[in-house]
Amino acid sequence: MHIKRTCFLLVFFTISISILGLRLFYLQIYAGKKLSLSANAQRVSEKSIDVPRGNILDRNMIPLTNRTKEIFCVIKPLYLWEKTSEIASISKILNLEANKLKREIEFKKDPIIVPCSQFQKDSLDKIKTQGISFIYSLKRYDDQSVAKHVTGYINKIDNTGNTGIEKHFQDTLKLNSNSSVGVVTDAKDNLVTGLGYRFIEPKDSNQLNVKLTLNYHIQKTAENVLKKSGLKGAVVIEDVVSGDIVAMVSKPDYNPNNIEKYLDSTDKELFNRAVASYNLGSIFKIIVLASSYENGIDPNMNYFCPGYITLGDKEFKCSSYAKGGHGLISLEEAFASSCNPYFIELGIKTGHINIINTARKFGFDNFTGVNEHGVDESSGHLPDTKKHFSYGDIANISIGQGDILATPLQVADMIATIANGGIKNRVNIVDSIIDSSNNTLKVVRFDKGERILSKDICDKIKYLMEKVTISGTGIKANLDEYGGAAAKTGSAETGQYINGEKIVHAWFAGYFPRLNPRYSVAVFIENGKSGGSIAAPIFEEIARDILIKGL
Repeated sequence: MHIKRTCFLLVFFTISISILGLRLFYLQIYAGKKLSLSANAQRVSEKSIDVPRGNILDRNMIPLTNRTKEIFCVIKPLYLWEKTSEIASISKILNLEANKLKREIEFKKDPIIVPCSQFQKDSLDKIKTQGISFIYSLKRYDDQSVAKHVTGYINKIDNTGNTGIEKHFQDTLKLNSNSSVGVVTDAKDNLVTGLGYRFIEPKDSNQLNVKLTLNYHIQKTAENVLKKSGLKGAVVIEDVVSGDIVAMVSKPDYNPNNIEKYLDSTDKELFNRAVASYNLGSIFKIIVLASSYENGIDPNMNYFCPGYITLGDKEFKCSSYAKGGHGLISLEEAFASSCNPYFIELGIKTGHINIINTARKFGFDNFTGVNEHGVDESSGHLPDTKKHFSYGDIANISIGQGDILATPLQVADMIATIANGGIKNRVNIVDSIIDSSNNTLKVVRFDKGERILSKDICDKIKYLMEKVTISGTGIKANLDEYGGAAAKTGSAETGQYINGEKIVHAWFAGYFPRLNPRYSVAVFIENGKSGGSIAAPIFEEIARDILIKGL
């Protein structure tokens, strides 16, 4: 009995092994080349839909990118061959030329990707065809995107960052694979059963995001107010305590999806006015005042302003010139009404070297540091203290004219330093790199502050700035109903003309609330003429909205 069973098993295994050997010989030797060619004849064609990137987020994790839903219609040629009526319907709904689409379908197997609206999708759904499907994605940018000059834009050709945060953090934001639609066919372009057209998800799920210091709601408020004014200019808002930039606005701005439109535009939409250098005008009187206090020079004078001051052969006029001057005027009145002769006299007493050195302490003629975060900025300009200064030269810098240039960002930081009691913080616009679960992987911000001015001096300057909004040139930015504000106006002559008329930039820089300052704001209006009448109302509307909303 046992011998029969053993013989049966031996024969069974011998036959099985022989069959397997023959099959292996057939696959490897006899049919190998043919099977290899057949396998190679199964081809996968892919068409990229989207090249995903990490998000750029505000300080509260609100995305500044990928905010708008986008729909793609995927037209599948291999399902639409010789289906003339369906092709005609699809063409009509998508506003495509029917004959052209028909030719593409006849000669292509790759999916045809067409952006479509929700209304078009709803209409296409009614066709009930296997030849189309839909994919939802997110637009990187659109007309409603904010902080465009900060985030920058992407090169359409290779999907890499061209400017701003997109460029500086390109290696962080990029992902190594695309979203695409593919089709699997054999050598005769027949769909492979069970595969056919398919959506191919990105393989790289390790998305990294860049978190900024901007506040989306404050940024949106500032952009809306400046846009509504129809003026060219900039607004920068800084957190007084931390040095974080919570809003950076430049208008007019641009659509990041259509950069070519702006390359030769005379309105310079691509130009970031928030970090460009401009003449300051009377805003600089804050520096003159701080320098006089710092160097032990009492700025209080019983000064008689006739409406002008003559130095050599040059006459410097006051805003009160047409009225015959301010007459006898105190420091408080001179600052509130922005009396030029008073501050020219104070500047001469203080000395140009002291004034310029104080300006450097505040960060003028130097980068704030946002350039290290990807936002290109100008350093501004201060005169060389080693060159000879006449009284006329000192008069010019005492009222912020001549070789004094600074950016709206630098001005906002100067105001923040005064409001913060003399402690100058490192300016930040990028906070950190985080993963898709909001875990911090790398801190980018610099937490650094140093005292550059005594609290006592700052308190004296703050008192004078408060008077500007109560009874001076900044009364249009009075916020007493919401906690008050303190500020300084400026109207800066540039020495340039347009249609025979002087180009005069308008400034308004201040902080709010008055007693416990939270934000500093610099408003710059290109050729706005008057800081008090043009820039001040913009400050007031932005600040009021922020305070009402509790931002």
